[in-house]
Order: sequence, then C-alpha cells, then structure tokens
Amino acid sequence: VSNKLDDAYMPKFGLTTPVARIGPFATWHDPKRIVTIDPYGHAISEGFGPWLDRGYDIRPTIAITKAHIELPECREALNSGRLKADEAVLTKEGQSFVTKAAIEPVWYLPGIAERFGVTEDELRQSIFKETNSMYPELLTRKDLKLFLPPIGGMTVYIWGDPEKIPDESVELTVRVHDECNGSDVFGSDICTCRPYLTHAIEECIKTAQNGGTGICVYFRKEGRALGEVTKYLVYNMRKRQEGGDRATEYFNCTKEVAGVTDTRFQVLMPDVLHWLGVTKIHRFISMSDMKHDAITATGIKIMERVEIPPEMVPKDAHVEIAAKVFAGYHGGEAYEKAKDQTTLEQVKGREYSSATQYEKSVLEGGGAEGKAQGSP
Repeated sequence: VSNKLDDAYMPKFGLTTPVARIGPFATWHDPKRIVTIDPYGHAISEGFGPWLDRGYDIRPTIAITKAHIELPECREALNSGRLKADEAVLTKEGQSFVTKAAIEPVWYLPGIAERFGVTEDELRQSIFKETNSMYPELLTRKDLKLFLPPIGGMTVYIWGDPEKIPDESVELTVRVHDECNGSDVFGSDICTCRPYLTHAIEECIKTAQNGGTGICVYFRKEGRALGEVTKYLVYNMRKRQEGGDRATEYFNCTKEVAGVTDTRFQVLMPDVLHWLGVTKIHRFISMSDMKHDAITATGIKIMERVEIPPEMVPKDAHVEIAAKVFAGYHGGEAYEKAKDQTTLEQVKGREYSSATQYEKSVLEGGGAEGKAQGSP
C-alpha cells in the first residue's frame, strides 16, 4: 500500500550463509521423516543449484546464526552454584553461547495427509475450509504438492557443537517447548512454561560444558495452538467456576471453551529433530507423554525423561502439573502422589469473581492450596 517495496527487488544473500553446518542427513530425503519443513531451506545453493543457474527466484526458509543469550535465571544459577562459568559455554556474567536456527514451515501435502491418516484430497479440503478459502489452488492445482501454511514456525537453540548431534555416543539433551507468551516473556505464574524452559536451558548448558550438545526447540503454538485469546478465556472460566480453579477440571475447562483440549498436532513435531540429525536423546526435558510418544514413534530413542523440579513450580501452577500427571504425563518419583485422585482433588488455584472494578479485582487471587507432589 505504501509503495515502498519494489516487487522486482532481488535479495542479496551473499553474506547470509549459515554460521554452522547442519546435514545433509539421510532423513532429509525420507518423506516418512520430514514433511513440514524444507531440509535445504538454509542451503539453497546446495539444494537448488540447477534452478538458481536457470534464473529461478528461490528464497531461504531457514536461517542459521549465532547469539549470546542472557537470562536472569542463569545469573541466579551461577550465584547459587547450580551452574559454573567456563567462559567457553557460559561466562561469569551469565551469558551463554548458542547457535540458533529460525525455521518457516513448508508442508509436503501427501506426507502431511499420511501423518494424519487421511487422503490428500481430504487434507486439501480441510485446509481450504479452515483458511477461509484464501488458497483456491489447494483445490484447483492438485499438481502443486507444497503449501506454505499461514502459521508460526519455530526456532532451534543449540548449546555446544551442532555437528556432534548425530553421534549417539555424545550426550544430547533436548527440550521441545511450545510458546507461552504470558509465562515465557512476562512471568505469569499460572503455568510452568518459563520455569521449565529455563531449567532446560540450564541442563543444555551443563551438557555442552561436559562435551555434549543441548537443544531447545521453540514452537509457535501459543495456548496449545488454540491461541492466546482462547487461553485467556479458559483462564477466566477456571478461576470463576463453581468450586474454584481445580486440578480435576483443568482439561475440561479448555474443552468447554474450545471444543477440544489441544490442537498442537505433535505428530508433525519430530521433523525438526530429524532435520538436525537426532537419532538418540539421552535426556529429554519434558513430562509430556504426547511429545515423547510422537518422537519415539519416528525411531528416535529417548533414554531418560526429566521432570521439572518441584521447587521450580509456581504456586498457582500446581493445578496444571497435578492435572497433567494424573492424565498420564511423566511425573517421575517427585510427582508420584499426583497420580492419586485424593491429591488431584486437593490441589486448587487462586479464584476470581466477576468483579471488573480495579479496586476490587486487584485484591483477588487468594485461595491457592495444595501441591502436585502431594505435600501440604
């Protein structure tokens, strides 16, 4: 609209090449393993050389760079002795060195359909409907097998040498994290997202310091991919329902508002791990049974699952942890009691009324009681 962008402009990519080498791996050519990203998205000259020579305009869908990461939790971990500075992975000021990759989705429709157990036609019809008919080529151009979905992508953060990732003899620590703006960025205490993410980063740093590699994959799947508006509506229902914010009703509230409890489609998630060359994960920093099962179903081995330490769970987030462990999430010994119905019924979060006046609503939020590990 502003006419400031020249439609004929050709980007200059000469100095934008990746700062680290990833791949190629055999999985890059296996349609059973990677169907949601272009594995050569960061190496277009390597993957599409003949087409570039003929004048085709091919843009990267992956960019790999380096960064220094500063987190207050890392500085606190240094002060408390949980982390040690080595100036190679972590400085005494609390900066850690990472390789990071930004990845945009590129869907191979036949492979996506196979993952979901539907026909390609059914998938095309569904996407056409859910995108408000914005992409008629889904129906009119069946010869086009790739689709660039209008959804968020992901970012991969790597501590240590990325080229060690395929070596199963080298320790690999991994967390697959789904976006939570409220907790990850602003520190909301209703969930464990930021504490679990920062715990995973600590574990990745330790692994890299011991000669291994640590990976955190950050997916843009806000609110279990239902979106932040839906998530906040669920929060209000949880806090205002009769009996208060109870672990027993944690999943039911989401279903009441959204009609489903989750739309993250974890069956698509492991593609990025295959792009990285992962075949064995020594320490998986996650309690999610859905993520664990999706990864192992593709042939990647997981040796150990690591739950969030109880002392890192915010007071109002025990509702979430208790409900998830009771529903089948991995809780380890720390949350063994959360499998018990009695513990589930004892865990409650803070309550809200329908008050909208600031003077009244700001004083609300008491009433949180019980812990997911069963202690008072």
